[in-house]
Amino acid sequence: MSVRQLALHDRPREKLRRLGPAGLGDNELLAAVLGHGFQNESALDIANRVLFYAGGVHGLTRALEGQLQGVAGVGPAMSARIMAAIELGRRTLALPDARTRLGGPRDVARYLLPRYGARSVEQFGVVQLDARQRVLLTALLSVGTLDETLAHPREVFRMATAGVFHNHPSGDPTPSEDDVALTARLVEAGAIMGIDVLDHMVLADACYYSFKEHGRL
Repeated sequence: MSVRQLALHDRPREKLRRLGPAGLGDNELLAAVLGHGFQNESALDIANRVLFYAGGVHGLTRALEGQLQGVAGVGPAMSARIMAAIELGRRTLALPDARTRLGGPRDVARYLLPRYGARSVEQFGVVQLDARQRVLLTALLSVGTLDETLAHPREVFRMATAGVFHNHPSGDPTPSEDDVALTARLVEAGAIMGIDVLDHMVLADACYYSFKEHGRL
């Protein structure tokens, strides 16, 4: 059903004011973000099409801006609104960087997943900790493709880091053979330099794999 067919009080923005955001469906929230339609279509029409294209609201977390512009009725401005809303949502879930203490793999996952868990390509990064395991710095070292990212020990230890992470766009955090081999190289290089690699976290959507938790590090 398009906006034009809805009673005034049931249109997304009016419904948002009346019921609050929790009272809207995914398509209605997205329509409110889009703000308006295009030509003879309403914002709700376009929102329905975007969600169908992405495979639901969760699929939007992996969408690239250029891909969204492939949906009829979505231009650069609408695509930018969607991407901005997704990133804003991520940031509301993320813990602050400054002096956050990561006492174990679960803390690390809670810290990293909102930032890097659901991405369209693989990203490899480091978390630098102080002696009390408080976050000093989080940085991406490389951005790869759908199923591969490049990382080298020299880049990792240039940061003098205590933990490394990367994401799997597939949604499955099970480490690949390459992930296992990279972890072994990092541990070996860290031992030579006197730097302990505390963990290697593989992030998926809302789940993770910790080499430390599985006794592989």
